[in-house]
Amino acid sequence: MTDETKELFSMPEEDSRGSRIAPLADRMRPSSLDEFEGQEHILGPDGVLRRGIESDRLTSMILWGPPGSGKTTLARIIARQTESNFVHYSAVTCGVQEIRKAVEDAREALKLYQRRTIIFLDEIHRFNKAQQDTLLPHVEKGLIILIGATTENPSFEVISPLLSRVRVFVLKRLEKEHLARIIKRALKDRERGLGDKSFVLGEDARELLLEAADGDARAALTGLELAALYLEEERGKKPSRKKTVTRKIMAEALQQRLLQYDRVGDQHYDVISAFIKSLRGSDPDAALYYMARMLEAGEDPLFILRRMIIFAAEDVSNADPQALLIAVAAFQAVSVIGLPEGAIVMSQAVTYLATAPKSNASYLALKKAQEAALKHMSEPVPLHLRNAPTRLMKALGYGKGYKYAHDYPYHFAPQQYLPDALEGAKFYEPTNLGFEKEIRKRLEFWQKLIDEARKKEK
Repeated sequence: MTDETKELFSMPEEDSRGSRIAPLADRMRPSSLDEFEGQEHILGPDGVLRRGIESDRLTSMILWGPPGSGKTTLARIIARQTESNFVHYSAVTCGVQEIRKAVEDAREALKLYQRRTIIFLDEIHRFNKAQQDTLLPHVEKGLIILIGATTENPSFEVISPLLSRVRVFVLKRLEKEHLARIIKRALKDRERGLGDKSFVLGEDARELLLEAADGDARAALTGLELAALYLEEERGKKPSRKKTVTRKIMAEALQQRLLQYDRVGDQHYDVISAFIKSLRGSDPDAALYYMARMLEAGEDPLFILRRMIIFAAEDVSNADPQALLIAVAAFQAVSVIGLPEGAIVMSQAVTYLATAPKSNASYLALKKAQEAALKHMSEPVPLHLRNAPTRLMKALGYGKGYKYAHDYPYHFAPQQYLPDALEGAKFYEPTNLGFEKEIRKRLEFWQKLIDEARKKEK
């Protein structure tokens, strides 16, 4: 085995935990299950994953959970407790060649030293299908123990053959009491934490930090470290004097709430889904909350407005035709003025859409029409609706019998427009809500004219 290979096959590295230069979040990583906070449903005394770790009966797995819930830390603890070789890759920078080399080294370690290898693949959802395929045979044979980590639903991002060969463990967002214990440990630990910094964390500042971290341990420790650095810069280092991190100092250090919102992950889809459903449910307060949450987290306002335009056409539609105009106008206005003033425009549009009468009749009509179009794609257009620019076309009957609507009372000509196979089909059925109530009356009146014309023809 080469020196490079020997270096590769080692216990999870302790360099960051032992270095004062490393970020506090890295230094304070738990080294055992007893130090690990949260995830009691799988790591409690009777938790299925804890039993598997303690009995040393591991299978490949995917850890699915929000940022800062402990996926990477848990993988390192598993490797340490089971005395397995640990190889850490990020799917963002890792390719097939690196995986193949790690597998070959794992085969050598198993043959020569009877030692298993855990390959930890962070952000496994970033691996494409071909890359995921390379893992399949080695996971299936048990040559490697794969631990994948993802913030996104593996059902959508991991190929079915690989998903069927691993166990998915769902990690939950950490509760406040978990974060509070993590913060307390960091404040007391003089070797890895901030115990030698001679400052205290005010209760108001602690509450602000817990709120801002929003279940993310990494965010909590990063915020705590930022506050400590901010305090040192503002007041100078005075070891003999206790200093207090106040709520104001914490707010200055954080600058803005560290909202738990991943613009490319599940949170992105969850929050925009809640926003649209709040609009559809006619709850302006909830819709405004989710809009504000997305904007505070850095979401592109034009993304939100594009969804509002779609919503106006799909869920409000002709019940209030102004809704689409307002949504488009809001998009154009925010494109010109940007944020923060653009949020005022968005607020007006959100409250209008949320309180507008709702109808999905146009959307349902589209679905029915698309289904009919696919089923009757080759149906000939009625002759009287065809243009006749040549004598031959006129001789064939193109345009013959066409009724010009403006020549008739009410500017409505009773005649067949659909192909023969679809005569009488109804796709659009307006509701009795909002302006669609008026549209429904018009359609009923026109149908009456059609019925009268047919009686005369008979």
